[in-house]
Amino acid sequence: MSKSIWPKGDKTDVLLNAARQGDPDAINQLLDRHRGGIRRLVEMRLDRKVQRRVDVSDVVQEVLVEASGRLDKYLDDPVMAFHLWLRQIAWDHIIDTYRRHRVSAKRNMDREQPLNVGGDQIDESSVDLAIQLCDPAMTPAAVATQREIASKVEAAIEKLDDADREVILMRHYEHLSNLEIAEVLNLNPPAASMRYLRAVRRLRTVLEEDDESLG
Repeated sequence: MSKSIWPKGDKTDVLLNAARQGDPDAINQLLDRHRGGIRRLVEMRLDRKVQRRVDVSDVVQEVLVEASGRLDKYLDDPVMAFHLWLRQIAWDHIIDTYRRHRVSAKRNMDREQPLNVGGDQIDESSVDLAIQLCDPAMTPAAVATQREIASKVEAAIEKLDDADREVILMRHYEHLSNLEIAEVLNLNPPAASMRYLRAVRRLRTVLEEDDESLG
């Protein structure tokens, strides 16, 4: 299983405690430690057409600047885990960037965002998810097969409704835990788990229907 896009371990807590003591170096390290996760989220979730006109690095920098300005308030009242707080700020910027550059879009924000996980590379998350959904004996070896399977999974995810799609992306592409997803969606953990299981069932159904339509 691919690892989370967000850094794990006790270092974040150490830096947060130092930041509360007013250590400017700790603040810089804290934000820089999460720069990669923010970038990955923006690359993955910001509409591809928008990314042709907007530098992802600029969006990441806007997120970090806003986070820096709001950090004191967060440190006084940490309403959620730090990486989830940053994720929320990043998501707001993704939506704002999309709206500024796709003003005339007829469909809503989420449905206008094709999954942008791998680019020209095979996304391991898509392959891992395919293996989980299908017979383990189907574990792909050939690069061409991996690319085909990844494409099928990503196309199937696009056909899900917003709620199902979102929980699948958070679980399998951002690699958030069920507790983290519950926190993001403001649900209790059992409800978040149930939403995820329903989404997986619907995704499996879409994949099966696609296979049947292809003969």
